[in-house]
Amino acid sequence: MAGKGIGCLSEALGALRISAPRLATTTGFSRQFARSMATEAPAKDITRSASNAQSLMQSWNPISTVPVTIHSFPSLEPQSLEQWSVQHLYLPLRRDLLHLAVVYEGDNTRQGTASSKTRWDVHGSHRKMRPQKGTGRARQGTRQSPLLRGGGKSHGPHPRDFGTRLNRKVYDKAWRTALSYRYRRGELIICEDGMELSMPEDFEIVADKYLKDGLREAYLKKYMSGMLNTLGLGRDDGRTLFVTGDRRDRLYEAMEQVPWEGRALDVEDVDVKDLLETGKVVMERSVLREMIEQHQSDLVSRIVINGFAKGGASAG
Repeated sequence: MAGKGIGCLSEALGALRISAPRLATTTGFSRQFARSMATEAPAKDITRSASNAQSLMQSWNPISTVPVTIHSFPSLEPQSLEQWSVQHLYLPLRRDLLHLAVVYEGDNTRQGTASSKTRWDVHGSHRKMRPQKGTGRARQGTRQSPLLRGGGKSHGPHPRDFGTRLNRKVYDKAWRTALSYRYRRGELIICEDGMELSMPEDFEIVADKYLKDGLREAYLKKYMSGMLNTLGLGRDDGRTLFVTGDRRDRLYEAMEQVPWEGRALDVEDVDVKDLLETGKVVMERSVLREMIEQHQSDLVSRIVINGFAKGGASAG
C-alpha cells in the first residue's frame, strides 16, 4: 500500500509539472524569466478576463483583505504580492452609484458656452419698420424681431453652468466600486512605479535619431501594436487604459499612434467613466494608492477619541 501511494503521488506531481520550453515562449520579448508554480501562466492569460465572473464571485468571499499581484512592465512578470482591504478593491457592484458618478462627471465637464443674441442684442435701429395701419400688410415691429431673418432669437441659449452636485461619500464609493469591478473581473493590472515603455536597441541607436517623415511614428505604431496583442491588451481584448503618476514620454507617444488599441492618461485626468469604458486598466502601484487615499471619505469617521479621528482601512 505504501508503494502504491508513492506511485500515485509521483504521477500527480508529474501531471502538474510544466515544461521549461513553454515558459520561455510566453512573451515576445528577448528577455526570459521564470515563475513559480503559483504564478505559472502565459502572459496573455494574465490579462484575460474571467470566463465566468459570476461563478468566481460566488465561490470566493474574502472577509478582510484581497491579494494584489504587482507586475513588472512591460513584461507583466509577477514581482510581489500585497494585501488590500475588501473595502477598497472588493466592493459589490452598485450600478446606481456608478450611474450617479458618470452623470455627475459629465455634467461638470460641459462647457456651457452656447450663446445667442436676443432682439435687444442685434445691431441696428429699433424704429418701427412701417406704419401700423394703411399699408395692407401685416403689422411689423423693428428689424430685430425674431420673425425676421437676421433678427434676435427667442429663448435662445446663453452661457450657463451645467454642473450638478453629488455627495462626496457617494462619489468616493463609486470610485472604489469601479476599481472593485475591474479587480473582480481580473482586468485591473497593477505594475511597479516608473511604468515606461522599453524600446529595442535598434530603435535607441538608429530609429529614434535618424528616422524622419513619419517613419519613426510608423515604427512606434508597429511595435506598440505587436506588444499589446502579445500581452492581450489590444483592441481584440477590449482596449487598455494605462494610468501613470507622471507623463511617460515613450509610452504616451506610442499610445498616441494606436488610439484604437487604448490610451494613456495621467492620474489627474482619470475619472470613473475612464475606469469603466475600456477592457483592461493597467496602473502603477502609487497611482492605485493615491486613488484609494483620495476616495475613502465614507470610510473615515468624524468621531474624535482622545484627540484622534478614527480612520479607514490602510491603503495596501
